[in-house]
Amino acid sequence: MKRMHVFISGRVQGVAFRHYTVKTALSLNLRGWVRNLDDGRVEAVFEGDDSAVDTMLAWCRKGPSSARVTLVDVQEGPFSGQYKDFKIKF
Repeated sequence: MKRMHVFISGRVQGVAFRHYTVKTALSLNLRGWVRNLDDGRVEAVFEGDDSAVDTMLAWCRKGPSSARVTLVDVQEGPFSGQYKDFKIKF
């Protein structure tokens, strides 16, 4: 099990990035959250099986077809198990 905290830059707001992140994360049985930041980036925390988190990170580097991802900053941390679902934070 692993945890990744990511910051995604590019055209990632106003393109349903959070919605598709939730949909993809849930399909991979991941837990955590995603939110928009005031500086135009998207921030997310993913927890779950190693391979599922890796698959999610690969998806984040592309995003939905309407997005244009330019950078994904990834910070690995210890798995906490504190999340029970995956949701959008406001």
